[in-house]
Amino acid sequence: MDDDTHIITDSALVYGDALPEGGALLGLDLGTKTIGVATCDPGWRYATAGKTIARSKFTKDCGTLRSIVAERSIKGVVIGLPRNMDGSEGPRAQASRAYARNLGVALALPILLWDERWSTASAEAAMIGQDMSRARRAEKIDSHAAAVILQGAIDALAGGGL
Repeated sequence: MDDDTHIITDSALVYGDALPEGGALLGLDLGTKTIGVATCDPGWRYATAGKTIARSKFTKDCGTLRSIVAERSIKGVVIGLPRNMDGSEGPRAQASRAYARNLGVALALPILLWDERWSTASAEAAMIGQDMSRARRAEKIDSHAAAVILQGAIDALAGGGL
């Protein structure tokens, strides 16, 4: 598409070109019951876990995300793409792509689909390293996974993309 605000891509390079001025980004880990949310600073240095949203109807979820976008002056969205271990895509990846298409139109922001393999395991290991209780980890895992996804993307963006 020639309108940069509706770009949906798997390429950090293409995504970075759609965001020439940088800006804060929103990271999402889409689950079947929840959406983990993370944000990063405008300079793309660090991702921070945010809230976990209980999934509802798309319009309600989108309203919550729209509020975060306005509040944080978000310039783009990074959505975890759940690939199989061999790199192929199954039904969950297709659902994430469909969600990205709908969200791209609703928010009029560029979207990067980022390979999320190992993001939950990485987030879990980091929380265990912080001596976080099992109950607290269960409550925070989705937003921490979103931060892992977003950090991977901003590291690629800062390094010139993939």
